Amino acid sequence: MKAQKLKPGDEIRILSPSRSMSIIAKEQRKLSEQRLSEMGLTVTYSKYCEESDAFSSSSIESRIQDLHEAFLDPNVSGILTTIGGYNCNQLLSYIDYDIIASNPKRLCGYSDITALSSAIYAKTGLITYSGPHYSTFGMLHGIEYTTEYFYKMMFQEAPVSVLSSAEWSDDAWYMDQENRTFIQNDGPYVINEGKAEGVIIGANLCTLNLLHGTEFMPSLAGAILFLEDDLESQPPTFDRDLQSLIHQPGFHDVKGIVIGRFQRESQMSGQLLHDIIKSKKELEHLPVVADVNFGHTTPQITIPVGGEATLEAIGGEVKLSITE
Repeated sequence: MKAQKLKPGDEIRILSPSRSMSIIAKEQRKLSEQRLSEMGLTVTYSKYCEESDAFSSSSIESRIQDLHEAFLDPNVSGILTTIGGYNCNQLLSYIDYDIIASNPKRLCGYSDITALSSAIYAKTGLITYSGPHYSTFGMLHGIEYTTEYFYKMMFQEAPVSVLSSAEWSDDAWYMDQENRTFIQNDGPYVINEGKAEGVIIGANLCTLNLLHGTEFMPSLAGAILFLEDDLESQPPTFDRDLQSLIHQPGFHDVKGIVIGRFQRESQMSGQLLHDIIKSKKELEHLPVVADVNFGHTTPQITIPVGGEATLEAIGGEVKLSITE
C-alpha cells in the first residue's frame, strides 16, 4: 500500500516522534519551511512538536496524539519528522495502526525514525520513507541533491535511478552554515558482485535491530537491505549489529545489501568494511555495495521502505534503481 504522490498545494505536517523541535534553531526552521514552500507544499505543525522534557523529547501521549491526528486529518497528505533521536520505539505499542492503514500518508524521516517507519510498514503494509527530516531542509548550502531526490520520490511517478552526487559532507553544518567542508565523491563501490531485485527494508541498522523478535520487525524474505549507521557505530559495533540481523528469520532469502556512507568519526574504512562483509559466509552469494548517498552524511536520497530496488554490481560498477 502506498499513499498518493504529493502535488503542489498539498499540506505536509511536521511532528516530533523522537526529539523535540525545540532544539532546532529558529533560523533553521524558517529556512526549512521556505524550502518546503518552494516545492509548493503548505507546512503545518503538530500541537506538541515543540514540547520538551529532560531527554529533549516529549511524553508518549503527546507524540501519539500528534501522530494520530496527522493521519486522521484529511487535509494532510504528507508527514515529515523534525529530527531523529533515541526513543521513537517507545511509541510502537501505543499506535493505532488501523488509523494509519485507513488514512495512508507519506511519512518521511531517518535515523531513529527507522523504528517508526519499519513498524508502520510491518503492521500495515504502507510504504514509508527513509529520507530527510524537516530539520534537514534548514541546510543553507549543499541541499540541492537531497531536495532533488526527495522531490523525485515524493512527487514524480517514474522509477528513480540513483546517481552519485559530486560532493559529500560530514561537517556539523547546523553549527556553522557558511564554513562548510565538502569532499569529492568517488561514488559507491562493490564488495560482492551480483544482481538482485527485491523489497527495500532497513535504514538505520542499530535502530532496526531494536525491533528484533517483535511484531514490529518487517519480514526480511525477498529483501534488499539498505543499511547505514552513525558515528556512534564503530566497526566492531557495526559488525555485531550486522551479524544480529543475519540471525533473523528470513535472512536466508535476502537478495542483496546496499550500505550507506559512514561518518568519518565512526572510524570505518573501506578495508574494514570489506573485511566485515567477507568474514560472513551468509553473505557470499549476495551482491553488496557501499558508500551510497544515504545515512548520516549529506546529501541523501529518499528511500521507500517497502518499495522495490534493482541492484547491479558488476565489474566494479554499481547501478541502483528504486521505485514504489
